Amino acid sequence: MARTASQDEIRKAYRKLARKHHPDLNPGDKAAEEQFKAVGAANDLLSDEEKRARFDRGEIDAEGQERGFGGGGYRNHAEGGQGHFYGGGQFSEDDLGDIFGGMFGQRGGFRRRPQGPMKGEDRQYALTVSFIDSVNGGTSRVTLPGGATLDVKIPPGINDGQVLRLRGKGDEGFQGGPAGDALITISVMPDAVYTRDGNDVRSTLPIDVKTAVLGGSITVPTPAGPVKMNVPPHSDTGSVLRLRGRGVKAHGGQEAGNLYVKLQVMIGKVDTAFETFLKSWNPEGGQDDRKGDGAS
Repeated sequence: MARTASQDEIRKAYRKLARKHHPDLNPGDKAAEEQFKAVGAANDLLSDEEKRARFDRGEIDAEGQERGFGGGGYRNHAEGGQGHFYGGGQFSEDDLGDIFGGMFGQRGGFRRRPQGPMKGEDRQYALTVSFIDSVNGGTSRVTLPGGATLDVKIPPGINDGQVLRLRGKGDEGFQGGPAGDALITISVMPDAVYTRDGNDVRSTLPIDVKTAVLGGSITVPTPAGPVKMNVPPHSDTGSVLRLRGRGVKAHGGQEAGNLYVKLQVMIGKVDTAFETFLKSWNPEGGQDDRKGDGAS
């Protein structure tokens, strides 16, 4: 005896296909948008018991309009016009997908299967990149199902969670249609030295007491490599120096960001002469006039 899909099966198929073709997950994809509408329209018809029965008997078409008998409804569609409904077996996910995906064309009319070239399915991937590559740009490799690899160009200034679209790197097209795209979600690894603030980069740099007091030239690590920087005299912990153009590289018409370096004064190794000086030093009025270790 022929068996039909239950309302629960129809509902589950609808939810899965609606998620798959939802416009929010396929921005700019007109084919997915049309499929989303088609799935919704098919669900409206199949979830109504009376309309579903009339459509199955061929009394109405996919738009709910009266038609002659013998059309076969979605049973006929599912079996390619032979008038049977999966001959006693349970529905598979592909079966239900065929019903929903093939019932309606772009204008809501009945069709058996899409004809002509169709774009292939998009593929979803995840890729973790280093902080340095997210700032400077670079190339990373994605391993595809089956072991093949795909080199991905990382543009400067990419953000955590951003999605790269590689056109034509998804599934092959149908009947000569274009291949789908590879959609790659980027995760940026935290860095032990740098943090990002828009197109600017920030870091903390330790300096010795002598350089903080007298000033001088120091070597500063930057995302693009070490550079020389002058520390002004009388610098203190928390002082921030700017290296122009040493942040995120220029990209997309935006200028390169800056690197902001916060100084952290470190005492380091202390010798006897420095200790003697500190004992006689009065921060408020210069050197202490007291003589001898026993002054009170």
